[in-house]
Amino acid sequence: MAGGEDRLIAWLAGFAGAGDRIGDDAVLLTLGGRQYAFSVDTQRAGVHIPVDLDPAAAARRLLAVSLSDLAATGAVPRWMLVALGIDDEDAARRFLAALVRAGRRYEIELIGGDTARPTTPGRLDASLTVVGKITADGAALTRDAARPDDRLWIGGPIGESALGLDLVRLGARIARRRANLPEGLPDGLARVASRVLRRHLEPRPQIELGLLLGRRSPAGAAIDLSDGLAMDAARLCRRSGVGCELEEAALALRADARRLAGHLGREPLELVLAGGEDYVLLFTLPPDAGLQHPGCRPIGRITAQPGLRLRRVDGTIEPLATGGWDHLSD
Repeated sequence: MAGGEDRLIAWLAGFAGAGDRIGDDAVLLTLGGRQYAFSVDTQRAGVHIPVDLDPAAAARRLLAVSLSDLAATGAVPRWMLVALGIDDEDAARRFLAALVRAGRRYEIELIGGDTARPTTPGRLDASLTVVGKITADGAALTRDAARPDDRLWIGGPIGESALGLDLVRLGARIARRRANLPEGLPDGLARVASRVLRRHLEPRPQIELGLLLGRRSPAGAAIDLSDGLAMDAARLCRRSGVGCELEEAALALRADARRLAGHLGREPLELVLAGGEDYVLLFTLPPDAGLQHPGCRPIGRITAQPGLRLRRVDGTIEPLATGGWDHLSD
């Protein structure tokens, strides 16, 4: 069943009369004979990021999570507009400079925006609108193109960002590109702790993978994993009118991440299914298709029967709840 956020979006789509234009993380519009993708995302101190996070790091993270939505459409980033709530000019300059510099790496241009005081003094509040273009040699990726018997793939590690968030809650930060980890980590866990911390605070949008998928025929369905594998897989399946069966054996965390999960008292499969903020692509390919791209692997299949199911290692199949992050829940 859809969570509060999904219910609100479904109501808004009907109330606004926008139909399928409202519901995905990015909307596709045709302008002047070319197809463009538009998306907006937010990073709010105390909600999405730590209140003491460096404004430059906040800017880079905001750009990355915003571009992840464009990656899920197969679009090339082109322009961005920022709405910045901040009450310190030096911090604002640091944020904006980092945003522009990071944008250059993805060839996306800052073309305007707005500034205001934040709702809570001293806390950063920023939203970014990004625009991308579907290339002439590619097709747009959507959530409604999954078909029964398609294979379900992911574009990289999942579950590790949630471990990184656990470390952030224990005081871990990245300062001047260096990971500062909590005290008390057992020997041998510093390296994996640094990796998962970066997965959370410095996600990398999979723009190249989105372009590669858009050039395939058929292009298939895609969504970026921001709210957890189970929840986002359910969203893709609902839009396509299908279900899916995930394979437990394909969802295992890396061995060092499992050790860190054990130290933090977290259950590995729960991290993978409901951890969220992975910002890798979840996508479908025909059953006989392969893909050679770093980090990509199949994790299940699309079914005609609606709903999510999990095939355990022993072969048993059980219903799967769609737990994950809901922006309108506590």
